[in-house]
Order: sequence, then structure tokens, then C-alpha cells
Amino acid sequence: MSLYKRGDVWWYKFWFNGQLIRESSKSDSKTVAKDAERARRRELEQAYNRIPKRERVPLFSHAADVWLANKAGLAPKSKERYEHCVAHLKEEFGKALVCDVDANDIAEYRRKRLSATEDKRGVSNRTVNYEIGALRGVLRQFGLWGPIADRVKALPERHDVGRALTIQDETKILAAAAGSRSPALLPLIVISIDTGMRLGETQALRQRDLRLVWKDGAIQRGDITVPKSKTAAGTGRVIPLSRRVCACLSLWLERFPDAGPDSFLFPAHKVGLAGNSRLPVLYGIDLGQPMGSWRKAWRIACKAAGARYRPHDMRHTFISRLAENPSVSEQTIKALAGHVSRQMLERYSHIRSQAKQAAIQALEPGAIEPNLQATGHRIGHSDANTGNAGNGNSLKTNGGPARIRTWDQRIMSPLL
Repeated sequence: MSLYKRGDVWWYKFWFNGQLIRESSKSDSKTVAKDAERARRRELEQAYNRIPKRERVPLFSHAADVWLANKAGLAPKSKERYEHCVAHLKEEFGKALVCDVDANDIAEYRRKRLSATEDKRGVSNRTVNYEIGALRGVLRQFGLWGPIADRVKALPERHDVGRALTIQDETKILAAAAGSRSPALLPLIVISIDTGMRLGETQALRQRDLRLVWKDGAIQRGDITVPKSKTAAGTGRVIPLSRRVCACLSLWLERFPDAGPDSFLFPAHKVGLAGNSRLPVLYGIDLGQPMGSWRKAWRIACKAAGARYRPHDMRHTFISRLAENPSVSEQTIKALAGHVSRQMLERYSHIRSQAKQAAIQALEPGAIEPNLQATGHRIGHSDANTGNAGNGNSLKTNGGPARIRTWDQRIMSPLL
């Protein structure tokens, strides 16, 4: 080892494999220069003998942040879900080294998340599986998941949680939505039930995605082209509008006379109560931004109707009613709902007891082929089930568009 000084900076030089190594330590300390020369020599020896460099194992919290940063290309909702999962994982493993997490720790984490306490209730198996999936991604970065993969099995999940609305509950929910403080709730519910569109698909709709035929200030028929979906089969599918969707949209679109092709069908807005009658009115409308979440308004309407449903159950309702109709083929159902597999179709096709009973009765000698009314359907839903637009029974006005700020009997009559 040879150290020498150039000005105020110490340099080192030594021979390695017949080559002279001369480098600056970038320091005015001789002790630092000695350590730098020793580290450089060690680095060259390991590289020459192909000894892999040992990486320092980080804390789990840092490893999780790095893993999340690599998820930048995901959809915003997917990334948000992973961030939610990682937040719970950090509470449990954040201060531990990532190499210290083993199968026993994961089993204990599952037990804590599933068990209910006085302060909070336990989460579902599906939620825990999502969180363990995020944990798996973090450990895989360091090759630590393989040794414990066989000892960590996914928890069983329920795939029958969705259910279709009954005709009675649908009528009550529509009546509650008509009196809701949110004027957008009723058209949103009707479109969701009669088109089977997901929440994200409905919120992404713009005026250019609708093809409407107007007459006397009301929509007589039309269809919707889904601009964006979570599946390739769902994007671009065309769904004809039922009569009650036409009736709802006739009044809803009157509220936005300045809307253009790029305006959102359900734009961002605020709701206030005006006048002595305290009627809901819209203000702060931004046609270039989509409407926010309407889950709270949905929950309030369901509570007022004395029913408990999820917003996604309206999609279940649409597909279930199509599946109950023997004249509607599976290919037509897939074209309207955007499904890509039979397994997904069967997940949503909750055939009700009336349809099953009618099918069994058809096997009896002399049985008459059951009609649609035997399955609990009403004529008002025929257009939504068969995919045909209405033909002249939509809401009409005299002398131009009507300015109706609430959903009164004139709009409710064709809906119920």
C-alpha cells in the first residue's frame, strides 16, 4: 500500500493483477485514505473471483415503498388499493427487516385482521388475500417468497355475495331516489339497472357516447357506446336504451343546455336547496369533470326503502333478468354486459326461485311453456331485458322542454 499527498488530498496506489491502480480518496484525512484503499482492493478481489456483492436488507417499510413506486403504471384505483393494503402491512411489519418476515408472522397477521374486537370488526377473507398479495410482491423483490410460498395458502372467498334486486325492492328504491336530495341519483340508478353498466363506466360517459332521437322535447330512443371498461370485451359495446332510461335522460339533459359533445353526461356539480319549497337545485357545474361518488346517496335511498343492496347489485340485476329470459341467448348477454367467459356469466346469473320453479313445471306432462310473467317480470322491463329501445311511450312535453327540478309523478309513472 502506498499513500501520497497531492495538495491537500490523499491518493493511494497499488498493483493488482499486473495493473497499477492509482486513485484519489477525495479526502484530506490519511485514515480515510487508508480505508478507501483497502475497500477498493477488496472490491477488485471480489469482482475478479466472481464473488457476488452482498446487498443490505432494508426495513420492510422501505421495501414496501420501493415496491409501490414500481407500480406507477397501474390504474389509479388499483394503485390506491395497493396503497391501502401496504398501510396495514406497515403497521405490523414496518420496523422489521424484510428478511425476518416468515410464514408464522403471516399467519399471526391473518389472525389479527380476521378477528373482531370491541373497537372494530374483522375484515373479510378477500381483503386479507389482497393484503397478503401485496406482501408477496414485496418479498419477491428479494427472493424471499419462494421458501415460504408452500406454507401460505389463500383463504377461501365468497363469490356469491352479489344478488339481484327484487321487483318490490326496486320499486321502493326508485321511489326513494325520486325524493333524494341528489337529482342525479334516479337517472343513475335507472341507467345502471337497465344497461348493466359498472359505476366507473357510467361516470366516464360523455355526451358524444350517446346517440339519441328526440321528438317534442323528449328522447324516443337511443343507445350508449361504452367508452371505457375494465375488460376488453366491455369497451366499445353498444347498449340500447329502455323507455324509462329515455324518460330519465330527457329531464336530466335539460339541466345542461350548454353541454357539448365532450361534456360528461353526469358532470361535477353541487346541490343546494332553494326557495320556500326547499327544492334541490344544481350549482357549481363543471361540464369538463365527472361527477364524484354517489355511494352515500345510494345508501340513504336503500335505507329509506328498507333494503340493503350494493351499487354493483344493479349490474347483477340486469344480467340476472336477461338470464331468466329463455329467448335471450348467452351471446347476447355477453354482448350487452361485456363478459368474456362463461364462468363470469354464471357468477352474475342468479336465477330466482320463480324461474327455477317454472323450469321444473315445464318438465311435467302437459305443462304449458311458462311465460315471462311467471318469472316475476313486468311489461315495463321488457325493453331493458331484450335490448330494444322504446317506441313512443316516453315522456312528452307540450310546447318545448319542461323545467322540472324534482322527479314528480310525470316521470315516475313510466318507471314503476
